[in-house]
Amino acid sequence: MLTNQMLSAARIVGLQARRNYGVSAVLLSKATDPIQQLFVNKLREYGQKSAGGKLVDATPEIERELKQEMEKLAKQYGGASGVDMTAFPTFKFEEPKIDPINSSA
Repeated sequence: MLTNQMLSAARIVGLQARRNYGVSAVLLSKATDPIQQLFVNKLREYGQKSAGGKLVDATPEIERELKQEMEKLAKQYGGASGVDMTAFPTFKFEEPKIDPINSSA
């Protein structure tokens, strides 16, 4: 009976050790892995480049193609000349006029 309890405790300790090693290994590898560090650096660089809201590293040809596509979409979906089709549409709801139920007229 004592051996069963000792084996059970050993299994639990082993399981906890494996779980803790798995968690700590991931945490430690993030600090020392050069590939992950390179990835993080590239993400930060991309974030700095895209701060203006434009395409990152776009050539004049790509900019021209984007403009043509946006004009084509505006024409296809009814956007007037000079209307920003990338902006969220604004809606204007008016209160409906309801006739009164008990009118004495």
